[in-house]
Amino acid sequence: MNLLKTAGASFALLLGYGAFAQEEPSATFEEYPDSVVIVLDASGSMNQRMRESGVQKMKAAKAALKSVLRNVSETTHIGLLVFSAKNLRNDWVYPLGPREEERLLEAIDLPIPGGATPLGKYIKMGADRLLAARAQQYGYGTYRLLIVTDGEAHDPKAVAIYTPEVLARGIIVDVIGVDMKTDHTLASKAHSYRRANDPDSLERAIQEVFAELSSDAGDFSMEEAFELVDPLPVECAEAALQALSTSGNQPIGENARRPSEYREPANAGAASQGQPPQSPAPPVPTSAGDKPSRSPSLLLLGIVFFLLFLVIAKKLFR
Repeated sequence: MNLLKTAGASFALLLGYGAFAQEEPSATFEEYPDSVVIVLDASGSMNQRMRESGVQKMKAAKAALKSVLRNVSETTHIGLLVFSAKNLRNDWVYPLGPREEERLLEAIDLPIPGGATPLGKYIKMGADRLLAARAQQYGYGTYRLLIVTDGEAHDPKAVAIYTPEVLARGIIVDVIGVDMKTDHTLASKAHSYRRANDPDSLERAIQEVFAELSSDAGDFSMEEAFELVDPLPVECAEAALQALSTSGNQPIGENARRPSEYREPANAGAASQGQPPQSPAPPVPTSAGDKPSRSPSLLLLGIVFFLLFLVIAKKLFR
C-alpha cells in the first residue's frame, strides 16, 4: 500500500474516532458495511449513441451497472442518485442502504435522459448522504462516490467548490467518463478516472471500482491504529483527535461560499496550463456575530501528525 493511501486511511480513522469518541459502537468493526453512492448522469446527451458501438449511452450504463451490482457483496450498501432524468420525481431512485437485488435492478432501469448536467449539486447530495452514513457507523467502513457521466458540468463553480471538500472529508471519488472526446475536468481531481468508450469498457470500469472495496478492507487495520494511539494519555489523544475531526462529518459546503458567490482565483488562467488553481478563500465574517472558528493549537496539530507518522512508519518498516 502506498504512502498516500496509508495516510488517507489513517486520517479517516482518526477523523471518525474523534467525531464519535463519546459513542459506544454496538457492533464489531467487521459488521459495519462499506457504502457506495453512484451518481448517474441522465442528461439529454445520454440519449446519444456511443461512437464505436452504436449503443445508446444510457442503455450501456444501465446494463453495466446491473451486471456488476448483481455480484457485489450483500454487506456493501448501495445508493443510486440520478440527475436530470425527465421521468423521476425522486432523484434517489435507490436510497443508500442494503443491496436488495430485485429492487435495485428495477431502480437502475427507471431513468429516462432529458435534462442538463448539474453535477456539482449532485456531488454534494451524494457526499452529504455518505457523511450521514459515516456518522451512523461511528466512522467505521469505507465511503465512495462513483460518478458516471458523459459531459462537463453545467455548474462548474459548484464542482470547483464542493469537490475539494469531498476529498478532504476522506470520501473516495471515482469518475467514469462515458464516451467523452476528451477527459472530464474531474479526471485530475478525483482519486481515479476511467474512460469508457464502449459497453465492455464501461462495465469493466465499474467492476474495477467495486473490486477495490475488498482490497481496501485488507490494506489497513483500524485496530492497529488504535494500538498506536493507546499508549498516549487519554486526555491528550482525545483532544488531538477531536481537534482533527471538528468538521469531519459536516455537510459539504457548509463553511464554503455559495456557488453564486464564487469568484475565480487570481491565477485561474494557470489551470488551463496544467497548474492547480488556488483553493477558494474561506468565508469572511460579515458582522460582529459571525466569528471565524479558532484553529487548533500547534500542540494538538503536532500530536495529530505524530499519530499519522506512527501509523505510516509501522506500515513501511514492518
